Amino acid sequence: MVDDPNSTADTQAELPRSLGSVAAAAHGGPTAQGEPAEPAEQPAGVVAMVRLAAVLIDPDGRIARWNRTAEELFGHRTEAVQGRAASGLLPAVEPRQATDPLLPTARRCDAFDTLDDLTAGGAWAGLMPVTDREERPRSVLWWAYPLVEPDGRSLLLLAADARPLRMRGPRIAIGRRLLPYAAEGAQGSFHRISAALGPTAPGGAGALAPLLGRLDPARQRALLRQVAAAGAPALRMDASTRLPVVPPPNAPATAGVAALAAGLGRRYPTPQQRVAAAGLRVVPEPRPAAATQQPPSAASALPGQRADHAEPGQGRPPTTEPSTASAPPPTADRGGEQLALLNEVGGKVGTTLDLDATARELCQVLVPRVADFASVDLLDRLISDAELPEEQPDDDTMLRRVARSFAESSAWAHVLEEGALLAMPRSTPPGMALQRNQAVLVPLVTTDIAVDYAAALGGGPGLVPVVSGRSMLVLPLSARGTVLGILKLLRLPDRTAFDESEAATLMELAARAALSLDNARLHRAEAKVATTLQRSMIPTRPPRIPGVQIAHRYMPGDRRAEVGGDWFDAIQLPGSRVALVVGDVMGHGLHSAAAMGRYRTAMQTLAALDLPPGQLLRHLDNLAQKIGDDHLATCLYAVYDPINRTCELASAGHVPPVLVHPDGTGELLEIPAGAPIGVGGVPFVAKTIHVEDGSMLVLCTDGLVEVRGGDIGAGLAALCGNLIDPRRTPDEACDTVLDRLHSDDRKDDVALLVARFDGVAETEVATWTLEVDTAEVHRARALVREQLAAWRLTALSDTTELLVSELVTNAVRVARDYVQLQLIRVDKLLVEVSDDNHNLPSLEPAESMDESGRGLNLVSKLAERWGTARKAVGKVVWFEQPLPRDYS
Repeated sequence: MVDDPNSTADTQAELPRSLGSVAAAAHGGPTAQGEPAEPAEQPAGVVAMVRLAAVLIDPDGRIARWNRTAEELFGHRTEAVQGRAASGLLPAVEPRQATDPLLPTARRCDAFDTLDDLTAGGAWAGLMPVTDREERPRSVLWWAYPLVEPDGRSLLLLAADARPLRMRGPRIAIGRRLLPYAAEGAQGSFHRISAALGPTAPGGAGALAPLLGRLDPARQRALLRQVAAAGAPALRMDASTRLPVVPPPNAPATAGVAALAAGLGRRYPTPQQRVAAAGLRVVPEPRPAAATQQPPSAASALPGQRADHAEPGQGRPPTTEPSTASAPPPTADRGGEQLALLNEVGGKVGTTLDLDATARELCQVLVPRVADFASVDLLDRLISDAELPEEQPDDDTMLRRVARSFAESSAWAHVLEEGALLAMPRSTPPGMALQRNQAVLVPLVTTDIAVDYAAALGGGPGLVPVVSGRSMLVLPLSARGTVLGILKLLRLPDRTAFDESEAATLMELAARAALSLDNARLHRAEAKVATTLQRSMIPTRPPRIPGVQIAHRYMPGDRRAEVGGDWFDAIQLPGSRVALVVGDVMGHGLHSAAAMGRYRTAMQTLAALDLPPGQLLRHLDNLAQKIGDDHLATCLYAVYDPINRTCELASAGHVPPVLVHPDGTGELLEIPAGAPIGVGGVPFVAKTIHVEDGSMLVLCTDGLVEVRGGDIGAGLAALCGNLIDPRRTPDEACDTVLDRLHSDDRKDDVALLVARFDGVAETEVATWTLEVDTAEVHRARALVREQLAAWRLTALSDTTELLVSELVTNAVRVARDYVQLQLIRVDKLLVEVSDDNHNLPSLEPAESMDESGRGLNLVSKLAERWGTARKAVGKVVWFEQPLPRDYS
């Protein structure tokens, strides 16, 4: 157990004497870790001490820093995320709906992508719930800072768990003294706490330096200066109070058991002294009555004592070992109580296949009936990766607190929160139980044992009285030959200490509970596979395409699994066009999700060929026939051209879309229905419509408009009513539709996509048709130069002319009838060169003096983005150039 810096201490010496004021606790000069802080870094005013997760994302989008608190809060280990792309790592609920992360209209997004967007105009602070690696919702306060560095724009993210802060309030530091912040009211009276920027803590932003780790000192100073300029992290306690936030001081790396003992004002005992005073026993499993019995004292194996008879990872010692002893037979009364307890555990533990709920049920059954405190700590790798570790637990094995329970009158409210990470070396009772896979009994926790325990958890001398004088029993949770974790039980001095008879019964209880936990673990692993599959197939945020604004939502029919066959997509095509897709695989479950993934991948591949909608559905249906997929799917495919203001649509048995005109009237588009993909032999007929700027196209699956036992026409009629205001954003339109039409009693999945058509002005597009003649290369350069001058983009002229000349040269070599050059100025400069030859060029290595192969190499090196695509006739090669920063 260890103090949670996000909460106030509850020991008697630290409780406030009166509510509504800051109490004077007895900490004095040293910090909570027992070491005096450096004067230059010790805050001199009033600050909030909050454990902060720190994530630093480099300009290339990869994670450069992920501290220990981030591991605890988000569940991802540092070694797994260091150096990987941040995008897609952490699912979230967008901030404007963060008041209730369980709202049916809550929009799922990617946390790091969303924070990157929110900081486009500067630093941002607020609440954004996320889903950690174990699929648990976390209410998180964020402070996000865009940082300018020589290589580009970095992103520094600080985060804190909002739940303990809002339940008990933060710890307050006043000068060199840590004091609890107390307010009138019941638990949860701090629910108004929110994240804010500024004021800077006394001493500047230097208190945040430990969060950045071992960065280059010059870089660290530069980043902290930018943080201070933007506004340091702060907590808004109420309308008029803001407290600067600083991380709690860490114990020095050299602070160990000896340093803690010195803080207690005594000489650190030798291992022999600890052996003599501890009274710790390794409790064997009950053996048959005929087995040789040994005195209980022979079962001792104390912290610090080398257990030569059982090395870590070797399991239980052989039954002939002289240091084990069978438990004394229980009396008849105690036997009845123990049987009743086992029966109760069988009825109340494992009622669901939820791992957290099962661990919580186990703790609640035991407190206060058996113990005053109970906690379940499982192997972190087992929870995070859902894999059985091959290696045996050792001193470096990380555990995660899954559940805890304690009597309300106890002083343990400030111990490790659920989700916290901890390590237990073999020198502690929990570490011994974990590594030896045996129950460890400590009838009385002496000060020496408490010091070892506090040191293992990184706590200070203030932790020692929390466990000192208690009775402790630690039971391994082992199932199917694998140690899953430990069950820790503590009793206060006013109760009878644990004995070996109780330990034997509780070992049987732990064995049964471990099977329930392992079943829940296996179920979580299967659910995680399905959820990962689903999320990998559905985009988290729409692409940014000039001339169109896109928003989408996905609502699973089964909230527990979040797996179905509905999907949506927005695919950018040449000429700033966009393909909009909504589809629905018939059926539910993992197989439907897998079929959906195949259809979506095939559709993206066919869309890259730039086929007309009718032909694309025809090819998709043929492909479904070839691969023998027995899942039918309805689908709607639409291509919007923002330059010509047209939209071409084709349907494969799907719900027709609704076009909302600029005046707010909704029109149900009449499109030839066709048949679902997979039926075969049915034509798909496309329809082209002209759309005005400001129109909205609403595409959805039948789960939104069809009510079981009702008529789908009623839902479509509601969708065509004055439901959507075209002056609102597509995101707001999605929320409005779901609020009005979706209800929790619907069992079908829902996919919704709303696109607002804004178009691209004619003045922003320049198109020329060139003859198939090498002399046209010079003309193309002149046309580009003149057009960029007219657009006041002469800064891009040299590079653009060079790249256009290379692409036009390649085009006239292979074209038969025509070459087309097009420039589009939107939020970037888009250049396209088209010809009537369908063979796509490939990027090949070229030496510096080569005549051929040089064009695409120049494009790949000098353009921000580039690509090639087939068209209905011929191909197009395109590239993008960013507009100058001072361009407006």
